[in-house]
Amino acid sequence: MLEGLAVALANIDEMIELIKTSPNPAEARERLLAKRWAPGLVRALLGEAGAELSRPEDLAAHEGLFDDGYQLSEVQVKEVLDMRLQKLTGLEQEKLTDEYKELLDAIRGLIAILTDPALLLSLIRDELLEMKEAYGDERRTVIQHNQEDLKNEDLIDKQDLVVTMSHLGYAKAQPVTDYRAQRRGGKGRSATAIKELDFVENILVAHSHDTILCFTSGGRVFWLRTFQFPMAGPNARGRPIVNLLPKLDEGEKVNAMLAVREYSDDRFVFFATQAGVVKKTPLSDFSRPRSIGIRAVELDEGDRLVDVAITDGSRDVMLFASNGKAVRFAEGAVRAVGRSARGVRGMTLAKGERVVTMIVADVGDILTATERGYGKRTPLDDYPRKGRGTQGVIAIQTSDRNGALVGALQVTEAYEIMLISNQVRWYAPVSAKSRRLGEIPKV
Repeated sequence: MLEGLAVALANIDEMIELIKTSPNPAEARERLLAKRWAPGLVRALLGEAGAELSRPEDLAAHEGLFDDGYQLSEVQVKEVLDMRLQKLTGLEQEKLTDEYKELLDAIRGLIAILTDPALLLSLIRDELLEMKEAYGDERRTVIQHNQEDLKNEDLIDKQDLVVTMSHLGYAKAQPVTDYRAQRRGGKGRSATAIKELDFVENILVAHSHDTILCFTSGGRVFWLRTFQFPMAGPNARGRPIVNLLPKLDEGEKVNAMLAVREYSDDRFVFFATQAGVVKKTPLSDFSRPRSIGIRAVELDEGDRLVDVAITDGSRDVMLFASNGKAVRFAEGAVRAVGRSARGVRGMTLAKGERVVTMIVADVGDILTATERGYGKRTPLDDYPRKGRGTQGVIAIQTSDRNGALVGALQVTEAYEIMLISNQVRWYAPVSAKSRRLGEIPKV
């Protein structure tokens, strides 16, 4: 294109006259293509750069520079006809000529590189050294000769997930981003769909590659990777967890789930059973998964696992019984034992009573609730630390009016509590000191 414009500038007066005397643009185009024009400085410049070596590959055999002149191509003629008058000024002509010279100089330099192997290798070496200087950091990718060791988990995105399981055993996982922050006082949003009389019983945040230890009421533990839980939206219940685990015994259910990333030697799994038996086992004892699960705690006939928690060996543990009593003792009073051990007495129970809740004490008050809908919130310091195996102190009265203790939870002012009866669902803020369930507004 530049070469054609340079030829046009060398013959500008003749070309203008030809175009003016043509009856239409098509005729002007044909006449420009048919004539061989004086090449002007193009011949000298092409001679310096090498006319044959710098000839464009897409230029037809009858086009270009010849002994008797220069034959324009279709593209060059179109550019000449489209050329604006301002290109005819002296400055514009000089700019076009300089640009054409620069292009030929670049072509001359490239031809010199391609025809001189030593120069080509030197240039490649210099460019590689520049690349090394600019990007010569350590390799970030791993080059493997085969993918024989590739596992399914290697294809799973790394992200934080919220794992939920309902009272009836429906489990699912959702990205933590689905639980977007909202302003105080809002109505919230649906986290999961539940059947009537069902509710979310277990919820935890885990990394997609974490291991979830699933402890059953029969004292067994199963391993699931977080990514094995079905991904489902807020309007889905998920899948029954029994479909994700090997066959459970009749009446056996998953009571607790713990998210584990590392099986540290300084962490423990603390167990509590309905019969008041407690046990502490090093977390590292659960580092070897088995597809059929293993026995996590030995239970006497008729006993069932209540709850499980991960501790650091220096916490206070609280057990709450159905007769309204609670015992608080130092975790250090229970020595660590293996998985096959039965455990030790954590709380002495009256005949017919059972442990309903275990709390690893932290910051906050203790909320207790009874089967007839009464509840209260008590400061943690009101529960004295006693020795392991005692009957404990009264946490809440279990009179005929109140009924038996059914649950306890450590809460702060920021908590909101949902109470669920065998007929309807009720709600109460934790600021309620002691209220009849029927007095709480229905929602």
